[in-house]
Amino acid sequence: QVQLVESGGGLVQAGGSLRLSCVASGSIFSINTMGWYRQAPGKQRELVATMASGGTTNYADSVKGRFTISRDIAKNTVYLQMSSLKPEDTAVYYCNFVLRFINFWGQGTQVTVSS
Repeated sequence: QVQLVESGGGLVQAGGSLRLSCVASGSIFSINTMGWYRQAPGKQRELVATMASGGTTNYADSVKGRFTISRDIAKNTVYLQMSSLKPEDTAVYYCNFVLRFINFWGQGTQVTVSS
């Protein structure tokens, strides 16, 4: 069993910052990737940022230069530092771990950016 628990979402004004955290517990081994996705109302879930086991990162074009993904392997934790937030960043943000090529998801945390 693997559980992912996100925290750090909330309401912020445009231009502000938030830091999301996701802690994984359970059978955490053979991590392929760790990352963040988001889903806005009426839209499909989309990739925000991922980090492969070797440290390679991948970002959506819409967040490049504003968001930074990082990790603490010892704590099985992945972070998403979000800066210069825009109203269009409003969404439910989901943590994702790919372990042994199986996807695991957190329950999501709401991020709301007011204009």
